[in-house]
Amino acid sequence: MSKIGFIGLGIMGRPMAGHLLDAGHQLTTVKRGKLDETLASKGIEELDDPRAVAEASDVIITIVPDTPDVEQVLFGEGGVVEGLKPGTLVIDMSSIAPIATQAFAERITDAGGEYVDAPVSGGEGGAINAALTIMVGATEEGFKRARPLLEIMGKTITHIGGHGAGQTCKVANQIVVALTIEAVAEGLLFASKAGADVAKVRESLLGGLAQSKILDVHGERMIQRTFDPGFKIRLHQKDLNLALEGARSLNLALPGTANAQQLFQACAAHGGADWDHAGILRALEALADHEVGS
Repeated sequence: MSKIGFIGLGIMGRPMAGHLLDAGHQLTTVKRGKLDETLASKGIEELDDPRAVAEASDVIITIVPDTPDVEQVLFGEGGVVEGLKPGTLVIDMSSIAPIATQAFAERITDAGGEYVDAPVSGGEGGAINAALTIMVGATEEGFKRARPLLEIMGKTITHIGGHGAGQTCKVANQIVVALTIEAVAEGLLFASKAGADVAKVRESLLGGLAQSKILDVHGERMIQRTFDPGFKIRLHQKDLNLALEGARSLNLALPGTANAQQLFQACAAHGGADWDHAGILRALEALADHEVGS
């Protein structure tokens, strides 16, 4: 049993923390408004700030929205590093910039800790079902220590390489996901505009080469027009910004990624920053002056 400080109880973090509690680990978190009743009933304890959480923990897990949020939690006033004990394992499961991750890892290592970047894929459903894909950047020792905890929250755990490699893999994942969601949206929009039954089109496509989890899950969202997140467009925008910034530094063209980002931006401009990323369909529908299924 480990004493774990878990910081970031959002859509993904809540069920992930719940799995760790169910496995018998002791969890503390930072006090942030009303605590989730389910987690409270399982015994999670609230403390005043990340420093206090670090002082009470042998392992720190963070899953927060963006690079500056991770930096603030770890190194801001009252941050984790101020309460870090020698040998503490710090696992960041956020999706953030790979280069910044390498810098964070160096600072945690210098402070006596062991840093692991372990971003996740699989969305809310994967978090609830403990079926996440987890992409790990760490030393061999860090991965060995983190793996038993990661296996409680995920199904596919891969050690990609050293610090920052997990985040690089996650950026690649988000490129593929964004372009596939766009492709599904365009396919269903085409079928609908041509007068076909989009539900039957999706059913047929699921039996062929176009089959994918995104066609299955997000295709259904598009047809049913259920755009509650899931995974918010504004968070996918953040991830694609990381991809495009990285591409510029690598002198690399990513035209499909740039196009998907523009469609997400169109959604945000129409008040959809907090829609599920399947809501990219709405930007395409506006261009076509046609709503899928109409």
